[in-house]
Amino acid sequence: MSKNIDLTTGSISKKLFKLSLPIMGTSFMQCGYNMVDMFWVGKTGANAVAAVGTAGFYPWLAVALIIIARIGGEVKVAQSIGEKNDSRARKYIKSAIELNIIHAIVYSILLIVFSDYLIGFFRLESYQVNQMGSIYLKIIGAGMIFTFMNPVFTAIFNGMGNSSTPFKINAICLLLNIVLDPLLILGIGIFPQLGVSGAALATVFAQMIGTIIFVYLAYKEKNRYFKINLYKKIDTKYYRELYKLGFPLAIQSAMFTLISMTLGVIVALWGPVAIAAQKVGTQIESISFMTADGMASAMSSFVGQNIGAKQGERVKKGIRLGIYFAAAWGILSGFFMIIFGKEIFAVFINEKTAIAVGSAYLIILGYSQPFNCIEIILSGILKGLGRTILPSFVSIFFNALRIPTAILLSKNEIMGLNGVWWAISISSIIKGAILFIAVLIRYKNKSLYSRNNANEIIC
Repeated sequence: MSKNIDLTTGSISKKLFKLSLPIMGTSFMQCGYNMVDMFWVGKTGANAVAAVGTAGFYPWLAVALIIIARIGGEVKVAQSIGEKNDSRARKYIKSAIELNIIHAIVYSILLIVFSDYLIGFFRLESYQVNQMGSIYLKIIGAGMIFTFMNPVFTAIFNGMGNSSTPFKINAICLLLNIVLDPLLILGIGIFPQLGVSGAALATVFAQMIGTIIFVYLAYKEKNRYFKINLYKKIDTKYYRELYKLGFPLAIQSAMFTLISMTLGVIVALWGPVAIAAQKVGTQIESISFMTADGMASAMSSFVGQNIGAKQGERVKKGIRLGIYFAAAWGILSGFFMIIFGKEIFAVFINEKTAIAVGSAYLIILGYSQPFNCIEIILSGILKGLGRTILPSFVSIFFNALRIPTAILLSKNEIMGLNGVWWAISISSIIKGAILFIAVLIRYKNKSLYSRNNANEIIC
């Protein structure tokens, strides 16, 4: 197992980038599952793509439940390790895993039992698409325990300052998925052609292998933080703390999914070209926000460990470094999207109409990238401080405003389809600005973080 990084000593910038780079890579690989699935499923026809795309909303919703244990596992473990309190760290790890298993079992049962109704919610006219979507959902539901466990193990290892191990494990999972997808979907060699079912089986098997490796490293190598007995001497106090920290973010995640689904319905009014432009544009934009999200996770662990170690000055310096990175990366990303949006989009779809719509998406979203990156990284900092309510409220409120804003601005006499893109971009600008101002005020007032003990460092 790779060595944990002590984030409470040494060069702040070197430690942050050493921790954040594998996290960024892990994030990209997790997105790779969907991209690989959609690529090979697309070879079997549009109906299969529609089935996987529709069913895919429900694993996305599962993230809301995963977050409760994931955020607690990352932040609380980091704080406990910073305090050199191994016993407390083990209790949070134990509680995070226990809670996550309960959530996984409940959600898995719901997906399997109600798969037909869940797919029927979208009122798809094709019986074939409904059937394929339902089968896909049943298989994914059966393996939901692995979908839940891998992100939580990843978060716990990140909180321990060990981001390279999750990176390697997720790389193995992605490679397995890449190999299995064409074999099971298209039926190559001795393998039968399973289509949509093959995509689901490939994903479940790859994630299962990842969970097995995580469990092996955690228990067989006798890592001191994993010396726990699950569901023995349950302390509900730790469950409550995990819920208190993670629930606002869980609501934020669920709302973001539902809002995205609603915006997708609005975009669909302009036809398949608009839908394709948004899907491809989002994948391109993900390079910007996934990089920022990797740094945000590193900032959460860094702030958590140093708060636990009462290293107030290091927290301050780390916050400044995080904001500088967010601004620099956001400006760079926005520059490329605005100046080279047309050329970048043409790499993916070489049709004039699609290029025109897609480049407009990238250009308009490009203006919001500095603010989007600032929001993401400040949210990570606030998570490390244990303050999750403010970023969740700001995100939920202004993301929800995207819907009426998009409806208004997308009227033909105003902006048309570009109005939807501007609704997204404007809300990102406002969210980033509000969080920056809020953190700046608390930073100057020395109220960003405090302890009950007056002798402890306040920052």
